[in-house]
Amino acid sequence: MGRSNLSGDLWGGLAATLVALPASIAFGVAIYTPMGGAATAEGALAGLIGAAVIGIVAPLLGGTARLVSAPCAPAAAVMSALAMELTARGLEPARVVMLMTLVALLSGGLQVLYGLLGGGTLIKYIPYPVVTGYLSGVGVVIFLKQLPGLLGLGPGVHLGEALRAPGTWSAPALVVGVATMLFMVLAPRWTKTVPAAIVGLAGGCGAYFALALRDPALLALEGNGLLIGPLGGAGLAAAGEALSARLAGLGGFAAADLGLIVTPALTLSALLSIDTLKTCVVVDALTRSRHDSNREMRGQGVANVASALLGGMPGAGTSGATLVNIASGGQTQLSGLLAGAFALIAYVALARVVAWTPLAALSGILIVVAYRMFDKGSFRLLRQRSTVLDFLVVASVIAVAVGVGLIAASGTGVALAILLFIRDQIRGTVVHRKVQGNQLFSRQRRLPEQLAALKRRGEETVVYELEGNLFFGTTDQLLSELSADVATRRTMILDLRRVRSLDLTAAHLLEQMATRLEERGGRLLFSNVPKSLPSGQDLRAYFDEVGLVRPESHVKVFPQLSDALEWAEDRILEEESLVTADEGPPLDVNEIDFMRGRKPETARQLAEAMETRSYAVGEPIFRQGDPGGEIYLVRRGSVRISLRIGDAKEFHIATFGRGDFFGDISFLDAGIRSADAVAEGPTDLFVLSRARFDELADKHPRLGQQVLGDLALALARRLRHADEEIRVLEEA
Repeated sequence: MGRSNLSGDLWGGLAATLVALPASIAFGVAIYTPMGGAATAEGALAGLIGAAVIGIVAPLLGGTARLVSAPCAPAAAVMSALAMELTARGLEPARVVMLMTLVALLSGGLQVLYGLLGGGTLIKYIPYPVVTGYLSGVGVVIFLKQLPGLLGLGPGVHLGEALRAPGTWSAPALVVGVATMLFMVLAPRWTKTVPAAIVGLAGGCGAYFALALRDPALLALEGNGLLIGPLGGAGLAAAGEALSARLAGLGGFAAADLGLIVTPALTLSALLSIDTLKTCVVVDALTRSRHDSNREMRGQGVANVASALLGGMPGAGTSGATLVNIASGGQTQLSGLLAGAFALIAYVALARVVAWTPLAALSGILIVVAYRMFDKGSFRLLRQRSTVLDFLVVASVIAVAVGVGLIAASGTGVALAILLFIRDQIRGTVVHRKVQGNQLFSRQRRLPEQLAALKRRGEETVVYELEGNLFFGTTDQLLSELSADVATRRTMILDLRRVRSLDLTAAHLLEQMATRLEERGGRLLFSNVPKSLPSGQDLRAYFDEVGLVRPESHVKVFPQLSDALEWAEDRILEEESLVTADEGPPLDVNEIDFMRGRKPETARQLAEAMETRSYAVGEPIFRQGDPGGEIYLVRRGSVRISLRIGDAKEFHIATFGRGDFFGDISFLDAGIRSADAVAEGPTDLFVLSRARFDELADKHPRLGQQVLGDLALALARRLRHADEEIRVLEEA
């Protein structure tokens, strides 16, 4: 590591600590305040311990460069709600602390499990309206819970009563809290070096001690409800004692307590994971890096377990401290580790200083944090009809979080995420492209009279390329779009290459469509049926299991769209008596399509310049990458041209039958072969090398000009045909 990197990590870690430490203390106080008495100081200590332990362990195991982990707002919201609920049940503070420790341990364990099972990737796909609604709800909950601290209300004074009776407020607390908020909001205008939270805390403390000049009673530490008060044991020895006490307290856990901790632990694990991964995504965008979501989940989980055992509160990768770290020069994960180390120093050395922190100042800091957590931009969703439903999702999650609780809001969020998914699937079309049979043709090269017949009767065939998820929510849309063609077309081809999932409802609909087509003598064909969908489903096997593809149904499945089109085309050509037989006597030179009409002498000269070759079924004629320079005229049989992609995948380019030609590109430019050519059946060919042709053209220039001219005309027709197909596919 270079000296510049070490310096950047040092200053970045220090700046991040200055941001994270005041908030960590405030979060800890917010969690423990509902228990009253000396719990406030215990909460401050828990915030300090959490900042130190999570700050050190998470960078060591998570590995995301520049990420700073510390106690966070979602943890404060969930844990303070739990503390209030358990206290309201009449539980003793020691038992409440034990249950909160178990919630933190279980939550950390769940995060480790998420990482081991690959859930770190899945958590990132929770819909944005649900995430922003939840985090905004957390902000509102924190705001409401910090108002009593801002007003300096004593124990047992309800916020509603206090608002109706301003005489119950503490004027010094209100002054300190307002001063803290003003300094924190105005700090960015005064300095870019000192974090806003430090400026706000300094302003609040300054206001408190200024008031103390007029009221000396404010300078008393013991029994002063406006200050955190003595923290008790702080230091490494105290941490060891805390670990022993926690382990001993866990022995009082009973099976009946399980119902009290499972839901909060699940909620907390999801929120901490989302908060961490959201910050990691921001870091990736700013630094052009890429984090390992699952590794980070495991590291964060272990860090939260360690913090809980040592008496600290849970936390996550926090965006505020992380952004300050990056802006201050942090380069590697060492910067995050140093942020935790500086928090540890503060825990050991600054306990007496922390004791003099005004509670109203911490409430002021959290109120500003809560305000910034609330997504004001979500109101923009009301401007467009298409996003009104998204705003209602955000508002619903916030309302449940405030009116019922964060735990209920988590269930609401999951339910709404499912509804959003179904809404998006129904709103989007499942038909990617629709093309008629006279616009798109198979890779089987057809002679001019055959092509004319296919264009004339091509409307009897329709191709639908489907996409997305075919399930109960989209089957009605699919039926509406396909019903008219089911009633009129003879052949319907469904290309499934873009399909991501298919359920029994969709399979039943496809079976009904096949039956309706068969009643009219029509056929339903499938092409590009995925063997493995993103969900892991084997769609080919599923079709067999549900009985969609069975001998009596006449439903056919083809590996590629071209194969399905070829089957439909052959059906039309059979009825038109235009099928080119692969069998029969081999053709002469003047019977090849682009050689027809030549004088007998010219045909004889060309035949003498060519050699004849025969190939068995499946025998390669040439391979991709082979040297070229020869053109092949099909006298009998057919040849399949395929492009190899990778080791296993094959793309069907064209099939040339009796009377056609191939190999023209290499014949013209003498380059290597760009694809494979394999005989599909017993095949006889005329082979004309460029060298023999040049010799013939030197002796008979007019003959050479005619052959090249006819070849150019045939290629021009093919190119026009290809251009027309491209235009159709782009417009469809």
